[in-house]
Amino acid sequence: MSIMPTSTLHLFSICVAIWGSTWFAITLQLGTVAPEMSVGYRFLLASMVLFAYARWRGLRLSFTLKQHADFALLGATMFCIGYIFVYHAEAYIVSGMVAVAYSTSPMITMVAARMLFRTPMTWRVAIAALFGVAGIFCVFWPEFGTLSVSRDAELGTLLAVLSVLASTAGSMAAVRCQSRGYNTWTSMAWGMFYGGVMALAIGAASGHPFAFETTAAYVYSLLYLALFGSIITFACYLPLIARIGAAGAGYIGVMVPIVALVISYFLERFAWSTLTTVGVALCVIGNVVLLQPARKA
Repeated sequence: MSIMPTSTLHLFSICVAIWGSTWFAITLQLGTVAPEMSVGYRFLLASMVLFAYARWRGLRLSFTLKQHADFALLGATMFCIGYIFVYHAEAYIVSGMVAVAYSTSPMITMVAARMLFRTPMTWRVAIAALFGVAGIFCVFWPEFGTLSVSRDAELGTLLAVLSVLASTAGSMAAVRCQSRGYNTWTSMAWGMFYGGVMALAIGAASGHPFAFETTAAYVYSLLYLALFGSIITFACYLPLIARIGAAGAGYIGVMVPIVALVISYFLERFAWSTLTTVGVALCVIGNVVLLQPARKA
């Protein structure tokens, strides 16, 4: 039985591979610079590159106020709020809890797409999501033993859930932009611009200074997150939503932690266990279920 078309599989694989590596890059951003500011720098830098590319290609960059409202909504949900929440969530809870939260993305996105756009709900996505959640639980089960019932844990869990909801809202905003025929590159440019500005505004309103680290680790990780983790990945992710639906694309949230574990194994000596292998196998099975094309009647 064939898997999805090769070009679509490539888009999915690029998103998983690069976003899996950004988990390590983000750790290099945490330090003296507030998360809101780092998120703002990341997406403003990415937007400047995208604006230059769009102008070079002669793409339309002027839009009406109503169209800018669509881009601002995309920026707030996909390129600002969700990232700020997840940065702060990891300060209160173990990364495994955040990963489990994101493994529910396909199910939540499927329900949201059904409610907002009347997109059909499929058993294939539901089954894949269940495999994904079970797999992520197995992979990060040892981390759950370090959890304690406290206000910090409750706050971290709440932030993780809000991050997933913001990410889902971002996917819905992307579907809205696509339904209105906006070009992917210009949508990304304006969306990241608004997201970056909003992140900096939130940081400034929270009392954080416009600090910047000049260390090699911070600068190079920022460049990687802006160019690869933002421009290249979202240039693949947005068309992927149009091809396999927002819920299907949301399964990237299940596979990304697995790639992050592989990278952690080589860079941070992550201890790979039998339970980890079982969890990865469940996630892969869910991935195969998801990527199988629908049978023709």
